[in-house]
Amino acid sequence: QVRLVESGGGLVQPGGTLRLSCAASGSVSSTAAFRVCTVGWYRQPPGKELELVATTSRSSGVVYRDSVKGRFTISRDGAKNTVDLQMNSLEPEDTAIYYCNCLDDWGQGTQVTVSS
Repeated sequence: QVRLVESGGGLVQPGGTLRLSCAASGSVSSTAAFRVCTVGWYRQPPGKELELVATTSRSSGVVYRDSVKGRFTISRDGAKNTVDLQMNSLEPEDTAIYYCNCLDDWGQGTQVTVSS
């Protein structure tokens, strides 16, 4: 089992930026699994279903949902066992709880609120 912890959420004005980080910890085998699994950032807007934001994998590279293309960037740091989500030009519609995922493991989520 991989323990995932998200951080970096907060309140930001429209047009602002945030950088979310998903850090993995656990046994040697768990962190090794994190370095090779497909890591996804998901979000759940208020009153809505969970939706995929971006993924990064060795086989497929990076994939983004259409509404964040050109604004969000997902990146992996194998040495630090982290996957970050750089979010630029934030919009009120980006308001949600953001979660990271690897295999069957999920973090606890971090709140992102975009509001003036």
